[in-house]
Amino acid sequence: MSAGNLVEKRPICEKPRNVLQNTCGLPPETVMTNPRWSLAALVLVCAFATPVVAQERPVAGRIKISSGAAFIVREGAPVPAQVGQALFESDGLRTGTDGKVGVTLNDDTRLSLGPNSELKLERFTYAPAESGFGMVLRFVRGVSTYVSGRIAKMAPDSIRLETPAAIIGVRGTTLAISVQPE
Repeated sequence: MSAGNLVEKRPICEKPRNVLQNTCGLPPETVMTNPRWSLAALVLVCAFATPVVAQERPVAGRIKISSGAAFIVREGAPVPAQVGQALFESDGLRTGTDGKVGVTLNDDTRLSLGPNSELKLERFTYAPAESGFGMVLRFVRGVSTYVSGRIAKMAPDSIRLETPAAIIGVRGTTLAISVQPE
């Protein structure tokens, strides 16, 4: 065979190989056709993929104070609030009858909730290098205070505070909000 003629010749009627066909001469139990092996591989993929997905969410702020029954509501499930714990966009805060919680967001906005209160951080974007700013807080019930941070100074139109009865635009200020059940 010459150097210019390196094409391998195969019979025309050769059948294509099955993808799962054991072509290595391995015992059948080591080939990945065993359902238990496939399940184990799936579990490993999910175990390693889940922390990566969770790490992609940027932190919006941190719990600074917490006492009594105070919770972060994450994906519908209450998690006891602890000092230093991260708060993400779409997380909520909820307190019980003896609960209080204080949060500082990445733009230095400060939020605090008194007893029997709840709010949700609907949206939070603070990316000054990309001129990305925005915050939507939904006050559900109870008593809360809001002290504006850098977003209010840099892009005041990008902040919205929502209550069951009103939407408030913020121009850099301190607010005390009380939402009573109807």
